[in-house]
Amino acid sequence: MSMSFWIINLVTVLLSFVIAGVSGIFLVPFLHKIKFGQPIKTVDGPKWHAKKQGTPTMGGFMFIISTIIAAIAGYWIYRLRGGIDTTDKESFNAFYRMLSCIVYAASFGLIGFIDDFTKISRKNNDGLTAWQKIVLQLVFSVGFLFAIRCFGDRSTKIDLGFWTSPSLGIFYYVLMMAVIIYLTNAVNLTDGVDGLCGSVTFVAMLIFTVAASIVKENEMTFFTMALAGGCLGFLLWNLNPAKCFMGDTGSMFLGASVTAVGLVLHKHLLLVLAAMVYILEALSVMIQVCWFKHTKKKYGEGRRIFKMTPIHHHFEMSGFSEYKIVITFSLCGIIFGVLGIITLLVF
Repeated sequence: MSMSFWIINLVTVLLSFVIAGVSGIFLVPFLHKIKFGQPIKTVDGPKWHAKKQGTPTMGGFMFIISTIIAAIAGYWIYRLRGGIDTTDKESFNAFYRMLSCIVYAASFGLIGFIDDFTKISRKNNDGLTAWQKIVLQLVFSVGFLFAIRCFGDRSTKIDLGFWTSPSLGIFYYVLMMAVIIYLTNAVNLTDGVDGLCGSVTFVAMLIFTVAASIVKENEMTFFTMALAGGCLGFLLWNLNPAKCFMGDTGSMFLGASVTAVGLVLHKHLLLVLAAMVYILEALSVMIQVCWFKHTKKKYGEGRRIFKMTPIHHHFEMSGFSEYKIVITFSLCGIIFGVLGIITLLVF
């Protein structure tokens, strides 16, 4: 990669950081004014989270806006600087794959916005039903998978580095739909401690930036760096004690972004490793629910493996501060992400 390429990426991340950070100066007071506060149910988290009741939500708009603006600006600077052969069809397909990620993530952000707005309107934590969310997610996911196929990614093989599957045909897309639903909602579950989801996603986007440069998906780096900068700017308002929450508006956008980038890069082992923190968060919930139901059926009372799930609440109940949880989970994200990069280089 040329020096100018990385300079443009640096400009992209800084632009996104500034836009997200500065936008909070206007957005947070506005959310306070219109009383868009987060309803808190202590059954979904430790009792001391009740003091966070009313903290402005939908702060995800900070990094949504900054990501869209900075990613497109970074691409056009790169193009005008001669980094793209305008006669090359693949270069334009690469741009449209990046654009597909932006539109797809925004569509999930819209689902999250509807969910947040419903909760606030009802003044409780009951937004869209699980099935309503899943149906909307499936509809937008079909559109996304169709888009990236149209723009060059026609492979239906699963790439695990050390092993590549035969072409799976239509079954590949069915399987990827399941991956999308799981991962998107896993990212949503990670948003339960101040600064956690934004920090873990910041790490994931840096990992994806390196991976995209390795597989020559240059245009995608402008999206990943823009989102990394947006998350960093948002953290100015979201680290403990949070002045604003991202809401489902933000977490759904982040979830779609993580899955979209992973699928466009078409390196499935990398996606699993880069998203391992989210995967374990959701897995802890599944394990807890299954074990509770099993023990209730067998012993007449439900038993728990973790003190509370998702697992970040288990650590919180065990005495970890929110800062310590954020640092620990982010370090885990770095370790798994670096392993993912190594698999790209080795295989």
